[in-house]
Amino acid sequence: MTMSNDGTGGATLTTRVLVVGAGPVGAVAAYRLAQAGIDTLLIDANAGCPEDMRASTFHPPTLEMMAALGVLAELEAIGLKAPVYQYRNRRSGNVVELDLGEIGDATPYPYRLQCEQYKLSRLLTERIAAHPHGDVRFQRRVVTIEQDETGVSVSAEGPIAIERYRADYVIAADGANSTIRKWLGIEFDGFTYPERFLTLSTAFPIETRIPGLANVNYVADAEEWCVLLRVPGLWRVLVPAPDTQDDAKLLSDGSKDRVFAGLLGDETPVETYHRTIYRVHQRVARQFRRGRVLLAGDSAHLNNPLGGFGMNSGVHDAWNLTGKLQEIINHGEAPAPLLDRYERQRRAITQQFVQAQTISNKQMLEAGGSDSTTPQERRLEGLLSDAAQRREYLLRQAMILSLRDEAAIA
Repeated sequence: MTMSNDGTGGATLTTRVLVVGAGPVGAVAAYRLAQAGIDTLLIDANAGCPEDMRASTFHPPTLEMMAALGVLAELEAIGLKAPVYQYRNRRSGNVVELDLGEIGDATPYPYRLQCEQYKLSRLLTERIAAHPHGDVRFQRRVVTIEQDETGVSVSAEGPIAIERYRADYVIAADGANSTIRKWLGIEFDGFTYPERFLTLSTAFPIETRIPGLANVNYVADAEEWCVLLRVPGLWRVLVPAPDTQDDAKLLSDGSKDRVFAGLLGDETPVETYHRTIYRVHQRVARQFRRGRVLLAGDSAHLNNPLGGFGMNSGVHDAWNLTGKLQEIINHGEAPAPLLDRYERQRRAITQQFVQAQTISNKQMLEAGGSDSTTPQERRLEGLLSDAAQRREYLLRQAMILSLRDEAAIA
């Protein structure tokens, strides 16, 4: 990276790739490029990587990517392996259990790793800052972006001044409200669910109160379905939140007590570590590429969190894109064919797999409204007696098939 005078009395920092957004997607992209010897600057509007509790599941292909980056051992040391996950009917008590260990021949990591996404972001930003081909700057909010045939110019508001950057390529990993996507005028098609999601985290040992509970559990109920995910030291509980109630009421002790009373069957007092409400969307950008600017992660697509596909699909965007940028920058390949293929591959997978599967997962949880098994449960139970269908299902839920499908897109 070099600093030069821009001719107006200001200085411009020039780099090969500018990554905007230091969440898991941007951090993976920046670190992989730096490891490939490509000068990369990572900027973010926040003062650091915030403690965001939304995403906490790493699927097997993502673990393979973390191993390639050399950070899997550190993640596993602060995470929790979850090879088994369950679908439960709150009304009937029916439980269907699936084990990723059955697809151990398809991946060296046949399990989910439960580890909050911010831990990966903090780990990687520290490594990028220390890398000779990397740099990280927080408290930098993008205010303008322009591009021409040779590169992209970005202005960002820093702590004391407007800073200017010049890059061959820009990766926009700046989240659902992406400033860069808005600057480019790319439409974000889809819809927003009428209800919101409420997430509660607690150190209370829920596993001692619900027999046979796995580390990952999807609990169907037409009135109030829930997801129970275990991370080291905490349980995360996710439930739908009516749009008719204000935030203060949803985040109140009364609301929290009602959720845990429904789970535990009594009014045992439960302390929470954190409480969060958020809107849930199913949206896909009409374009993942505009010239030398590429969208990745939440800036390109949003989905509900049921199944743990959001963060993982964003990391898969970053992996696909950085592989192609290495071919362009380090090996002189023509940019347009490779970057167009990135858009075709990742946009198709987002629409055909991530969007469709997360919508289906939500519908399945909402269907648990009877004391007997639902059609969805009967379908899942059928997998238990059909090894071939069960393998197909596990490979798809583990996101292994989505990457195979991606590779087949020319």
